[in-house]
Amino acid sequence: MPSSLTDFEVLYTIGSGSYGTCKKVRRKSDGKLFVWKEMDYGSMTETEKQMLVSEVNLLRELKHQNIVKYHERVVDKKRQLLYLIMEYCEGGDLGAIINRYSREGKCFEEEMVWKVLAQCSSALNECHKRKDGKSILHRDLKPANIFLDGQRNVKLGDFGLARVLHETSFAKTFVGTPYYMSPEQMNKLSYNEKSDIWSLGCVLYEMCALRPPFLANNQRELALKIRVGQFSRIPMRYSTELSKIVDKMLSVECNSRPSIESILSLSQVHKYLAGGAAPTQAVSDTLERQQKYEKRLKEREEELKFLEAKLLGREAAVEEREAAVKEREANILIQEQEISKKLAKLKDKEELFNLGITEENHGLHLKGHNFNKLSEDTITKPTPILCAVKSKALLDSPSKHVSFNMLDEKENEAVKHPTITALREKETNLFVLRERERNDTEYQKRKELRDRLEKARQRATQLRLAQFDNNPKNNHLLNIR
Repeated sequence: MPSSLTDFEVLYTIGSGSYGTCKKVRRKSDGKLFVWKEMDYGSMTETEKQMLVSEVNLLRELKHQNIVKYHERVVDKKRQLLYLIMEYCEGGDLGAIINRYSREGKCFEEEMVWKVLAQCSSALNECHKRKDGKSILHRDLKPANIFLDGQRNVKLGDFGLARVLHETSFAKTFVGTPYYMSPEQMNKLSYNEKSDIWSLGCVLYEMCALRPPFLANNQRELALKIRVGQFSRIPMRYSTELSKIVDKMLSVECNSRPSIESILSLSQVHKYLAGGAAPTQAVSDTLERQQKYEKRLKEREEELKFLEAKLLGREAAVEEREAAVKEREANILIQEQEISKKLAKLKDKEELFNLGITEENHGLHLKGHNFNKLSEDTITKPTPILCAVKSKALLDSPSKHVSFNMLDEKENEAVKHPTITALREKETNLFVLRERERNDTEYQKRKELRDRLEKARQRATQLRLAQFDNNPKNNHLLNIR
């Protein structure tokens, strides 16, 4: 039995517009809450009446958990008013929530954005893929027409501008809210289900950025921006996957936008469809392919992780080898420095040797003879080389009557005459003392000679530098002797 207005109690007015007024009501029989949509069809044109009849018929046909449920209608013929009794959504509409979040500085959780995408896509799939082969376009998809129930589930409503299309047909009328209209609608071209995909992409963008993707001061400027299709990325707090799907949905070319089936096959979307209507066979096949692809992708990722670990092991081994090589190079460098020091010392000794002067234990060596270490054999019986070097010194000594030849001839007599032996030792000691004094004098002379040679080298180096630089400041070096 049809209900009458007396069966409902009006609680308060939710909102009003050109279409009429929405009020929250309670059914007296069971206390259940509803919304009735009050419309004055007496003041409508024939076209508006036809749209109203179409909406009522559509709402009667559409039965889906993500579409606002139609219960019944009440007609007041006396006042020419039509009341559509609809499901009450406790969460309000998405547009009001976006405005509140914008004022309070809040933002939507990414899971909520994915949930709206999933459940709106499920509702659009019910509209676009009718069993009778017809497709229903919403044509006015915007936040104000998306409602939330007590569990924050999405309910798509307000099909006042919806249009029934036969398969492969395209709509051509210019309807909808400008901020969410597709480029083909702005260009007054034919459009199809992909136009609703564009509008849903605008809704998702506004949920993330708390503003529509295209803003302008007038409709002409807005139409130009929509035709170009340039917009900034959604805020960085949202994932790359969400940004990519929004970018695809807002593609200027309608063929580049994803289909409802491809959206419903996304893993992020599928988990929000639990408890809802079972997906179509095409969606199930797509989901199966998606699962197989994800499985292969995981296997590939594991393989890449194994190869990466192997590569890291090789890199560690290479680093160890490099460290060992560097350590060896450091040791070699130290050895080279030590060898260089030894070579420098050898070179200095070689220069001193070429001059006939060497120092060892503060003694003086002349051509290999050390006068600090003369043995008794050397004193009593000099070698021919020592005799050759010291012959002039013997001739200059007071004992000119003593010669080495005489010592050789009367060697046996020296043993028989101790006085001669003692005299010989005194003369030899005196000779050694004189030679030491003479050698000390020669050593000092040679040292002075080395110092003069070193100073001469330094002066020569300074002269070469002065001549090379051609610096007038160094001209005083030329006057140094």
